[in-house]
Amino acid sequence: MDRASELLFYVNGRKVIEKNVDPETMLLPYLRKKLRLTGTKYGCGGGGCGACTVMISRYNPITKRIRHHPANACLIPICSLYGAAITTVEGIGSTHTRIHPVQERIAKCHGTQCGFCTPGMVMSIYTLLRNHPEPTLDQLTDALGGNLCRCTGYRPIIDACKTFCKTSGCCQSKENGVCCLDQGINGLPEFEEGSKTSPKLFAEEEFLPLDPTQELIFPPELMIMAEKQSQRTRVFGSERMMWFSPVTLKELLEFKFKYPQAPVVMGNTSVGPEVKFKGVFHPVIISPDRIEELSVVNHTYNGLTLGAGLSLAQVKDILADVVQKLPEEKTQMYRALLKHLGTLAGSQIRNMASLGGHIISRHPDSDLNPILAVGNCTLNLLSKEGKRQIPLNEQFLSKCPNADLKPQEILVSVNIPYSRKWEFVSAFRQAQRQENALAIVNSGMRVFFGEGVGIIRELCISYGGVGSTAICAKNSCQELIGRRWNEEMLDIACRLVLDEVSLLGSAPGGKVEFKRTLIISFLFKFYLEVSQILKKMDPVHYPSLADKYESALEDLHSKHHCSTLKYQNIGPKQHPQDPIGHPIMHLSGVKHATGEAIYCDDMPPVDQELFLTFVTSSRAHAKIVSIDLSEALSMPGVVDIMTAEHLSDVNSFCFFTEAEKFLATDKVFCVGQLVCAVLADSEVQAKRAAKRVKIVYQDLEPLILTIEESIQHNSFFEPERKLEYGNVDEAFKVVDQILEGEIHMGGQEHFYMETQSMLVVPKGEDQEMDVYVSTQFPKYIQDIVASTLKLPANKVMCHVRRVGGAFGGKVLKTGIIAAVTAFAANKHGRAVRCALERGEDMLITGGRHPYLGKYKAGFMNDGRILALDMEHYSNAGASLDESLFVRMINMYKEIDQTPYKQEINAKNLTQCWRECMAMSSYSLRKVVVEKFNAENYWKKKGLAMVPLKYPVGLGSRAAGQAAALVHIYLDGSVLVTHGGIEMGQGVHTKMIQVVSRELRMPMSNVHLRGTSTETVPNANISGGSVVADLNGLAVKDACQTLLKRLEPIISKNPKGTWKDWAQTAFDESISLSAVGYFRGYESDMNWEKGEGHPFEYFVYGAACSEVEIDCLTGDHKNIRTDIVMDVGCSINPAIDIGQIEGAFIQGMGLYTIEELNYSPQGILHTRGPDQYKIPAICDMPTELHIALLPPSQNSNTLYSSKGLGESGVFLGCSVFFAIHDAVSAARQERGLHGPLSLNSPLTPEKIRMACEDKFTKMIPRDEPGSYVPWNVPI
Repeated sequence: MDRASELLFYVNGRKVIEKNVDPETMLLPYLRKKLRLTGTKYGCGGGGCGACTVMISRYNPITKRIRHHPANACLIPICSLYGAAITTVEGIGSTHTRIHPVQERIAKCHGTQCGFCTPGMVMSIYTLLRNHPEPTLDQLTDALGGNLCRCTGYRPIIDACKTFCKTSGCCQSKENGVCCLDQGINGLPEFEEGSKTSPKLFAEEEFLPLDPTQELIFPPELMIMAEKQSQRTRVFGSERMMWFSPVTLKELLEFKFKYPQAPVVMGNTSVGPEVKFKGVFHPVIISPDRIEELSVVNHTYNGLTLGAGLSLAQVKDILADVVQKLPEEKTQMYRALLKHLGTLAGSQIRNMASLGGHIISRHPDSDLNPILAVGNCTLNLLSKEGKRQIPLNEQFLSKCPNADLKPQEILVSVNIPYSRKWEFVSAFRQAQRQENALAIVNSGMRVFFGEGVGIIRELCISYGGVGSTAICAKNSCQELIGRRWNEEMLDIACRLVLDEVSLLGSAPGGKVEFKRTLIISFLFKFYLEVSQILKKMDPVHYPSLADKYESALEDLHSKHHCSTLKYQNIGPKQHPQDPIGHPIMHLSGVKHATGEAIYCDDMPPVDQELFLTFVTSSRAHAKIVSIDLSEALSMPGVVDIMTAEHLSDVNSFCFFTEAEKFLATDKVFCVGQLVCAVLADSEVQAKRAAKRVKIVYQDLEPLILTIEESIQHNSFFEPERKLEYGNVDEAFKVVDQILEGEIHMGGQEHFYMETQSMLVVPKGEDQEMDVYVSTQFPKYIQDIVASTLKLPANKVMCHVRRVGGAFGGKVLKTGIIAAVTAFAANKHGRAVRCALERGEDMLITGGRHPYLGKYKAGFMNDGRILALDMEHYSNAGASLDESLFVRMINMYKEIDQTPYKQEINAKNLTQCWRECMAMSSYSLRKVVVEKFNAENYWKKKGLAMVPLKYPVGLGSRAAGQAAALVHIYLDGSVLVTHGGIEMGQGVHTKMIQVVSRELRMPMSNVHLRGTSTETVPNANISGGSVVADLNGLAVKDACQTLLKRLEPIISKNPKGTWKDWAQTAFDESISLSAVGYFRGYESDMNWEKGEGHPFEYFVYGAACSEVEIDCLTGDHKNIRTDIVMDVGCSINPAIDIGQIEGAFIQGMGLYTIEELNYSPQGILHTRGPDQYKIPAICDMPTELHIALLPPSQNSNTLYSSKGLGESGVFLGCSVFFAIHDAVSAARQERGLHGPLSLNSPLTPEKIRMACEDKFTKMIPRDEPGSYVPWNVPI
């Protein structure tokens, strides 16, 4: 065995040779830190978000073909890349050379907002196009299944993708037989004058064509190496780990014999996350490289043999091919596997993970093992001692020593037999999200009837997600053999299986009653599926299913999306060069798509830079008894560990009413509270040392986690606030009916794609400090850092170029982290970087708060609500909110008053409602939905419409002031800065549009750098949807000041250029720089009287959503959403529509699938995209129609526009109420009448358990208090 001392691979066409490679190094940090290719982003570190997607290309000397596939750089050890070519976003195009059509189209189709996820999206689409230059829409949505975006709502990304399809404009769906783009929407006449339907916000004909001949070629050197190189094992090693890459089967067996405990790593999708998130460490790793025997595909007389080294994506392609070629009765098993391979993880993971790795890992929620376990599959094993074959059965899955691999054995291949006539195999799964989500419960089921007499000869049922490994219901199946396939058998089967596959009330993952219900719901689905096939095969002997039951067998999932967008016409009097009202591309769109847009952690390292990481509390309420830092301090690379003691008198800062401590002193009050900060030469060293800090706690009482507990202990942050309007008590006396109840709304993680990150650089003189940080509030960062360092604010400069998403989550906690980081930088006189990992970020920072609402409503028989008494409790204090009821009869009239006595004109609310009713054909579709529900027992549709009145204002005039600075240079170019932060909402783009209009110059003349406290002091927080509004008025003010000064010069030389005018002004000593200022809107609120005028204006809207639910599993599909919004006069319809869509999808996540889980000890279980599911591309409504109301009211806002960022989130609840409608229909059919109270989020669990039926009644229930649950509702 030769010792190979160097690693060779290519990145973007350039050869990379590493002589002393550390086997623990992953590709992502290598690209970002070593090669300085920062376009590939860190989003989660676990392969769950797609932000780090790259393309891997390898040449196969046997097939003579190059395979391109997407992969998550965060999970790829660089040692596994020998002989591979890696392409990153920088390698396919840049603004310095040429941009690639994928980059151009995603930017020009407005598919980027904050832009942080964009390089990953680009690489997923690019890789698909390398393999399929004219893909289908199915292939495109499949390719993006592993990429998450928090800003856009995905529609514009799909629009960009469609331009590469053969039929780009059409949805390819025609769900009702008509394409949604034919004859407008629903074949209805268009909107009235003043707006136009435009399915495109971009000009497709102007796009660069896709030319596959222009792509980077695969490096010939790597082809020659693969063809000619003598086969030799490669060895890489560090002090901690050895990595062996054998290239022959013989050598692989040698290594496995020598190192029997070493894992065999192929894609690192199983071992990688264990190492990263569970602290598992392997001193030796064996990673086979291109061993032919591990990639075999053999068609034998009785089945298919697949090599254990094949990726899941390759297995999917092989099975799809086999299913096409063989008769259906032989391919039952393969069809079942294909069904799950379509939704298992994302495309990146499927292309990395191997079949053998998936089987051997035996994860409890493995999607393939339960199917393989029922299919008589066998595993071909090999060791130095020889060959062996073992069955893939329950004993193997539960790791029984006599049925498992021996330590020195490897899995070479898997035999998957053909199915026989009268044999049927099915697969089922239910997850929090339809795709790229681990199953809550999954199942494989097989039955064999012999010669078609309907008597069960063989029966196998296996479940995943209900134990520590896949569980086979062996005894139940044995007992059912010999029975006829009928309802009686089904009833006995359900009871037997429930008895055998038992789940404890405290089972990990929770959702115990839901899981029990799914176990028998899947069994019922299998019974129906088989019954339907039997009926087709032998109509005489088998009764047909009731028509109403057939719907249980149809799949919910639909991938073909279509959308229509209506926005406002540009007035005929508007100057052609004036960009206001035009769908202008995001200023940084192209840079987002090429990876050239710089985010905080993309900044190059500063000389002698240190890295800071935090040690956080593991207890929710405890006394700190002791902190032992000795072991951590002795570790290599550790420079310092700071505790509250080091910060002493600067360990807190007061922003609201109470001062918050930075680092815990003697007590901790939540899991994730900062306790100390470790400072080291590198991130890896800091993280390792942080694990060695030893803290001893003593738990304290009471432990208050839930809102109910805080009410019980009277534990509130501030006095409650009340709003009273009229006499509620008197009104309750005269109403016909009273309804009382409560509703719980779960919290939401902000899940911005860019985690909290900052770099603090001491300038070396005058105690100056530069803080580069991803924040919404630079002034607050400046203040808190200055206070901590005991410096005046003028010594601390805070700079923000752009933020990779924030949504309200990058304000106060960001300040605390920045203060500690700055303290470390100041103490050591060196630059300090801090970037949180996703799990740390979710643990340390807050989110949208859970609410408990208690209500008592009094109403008349005609539906008029006369009295409403509500209490809202939030775990951030108690506040009273108003409520919107979805009945026209209770809506605001045109001129009306709010409960806090502010007069409003709600004409546009009524108009939005009417337009939405018409656009969605609500009345017609309501009839269709009711007909569907009458004909289908196990599937139900729901339709719901909600109005929106969203107040915009900041509560005080001071909070709404804004400033801007505009410079004109002598060449006629303009530089503008303002106090707003660009975090995806397009504020910088809109500011350039403002300058362009006001100074009557092309947008290309205007440049905008980032936001800095150096240029615009004392800027308010960027939030509340008013950033463009307020800062735009300041920019407008500055421009008008300049124009007023220059008017005499321009009038003397009207045909001159800006260069001429600027030079003349300079010659005449006229200042070419101006500060613009806006004082803020009038705003006041008297909480004692419960009245005031806190808001400048209201955003109105309405949304209508239709869903379909599966009553047996709790799954739901968003069929269609129509949104009408009153946006005033849109400054940029592309950006505004993007804001509406993105907010709607985020709101949909809030109300349906995003669920935070906490243990009874207050520990957050959901710390990354694996456990916490935000909407993915599969959650988009199949049809999405958005219309902006024609402009009607002039106001004193910026060009009569309205701020839109947050308002659309509420419209997501139209999906909640549509699901509520569908569940109500199911309950009524089952004889369950009376009010239905459903809490948010309406997860599959809540939907399924609300659709009560014989299966939910059959399951055992645990007495509360008889067990400790895995999670508690916070």
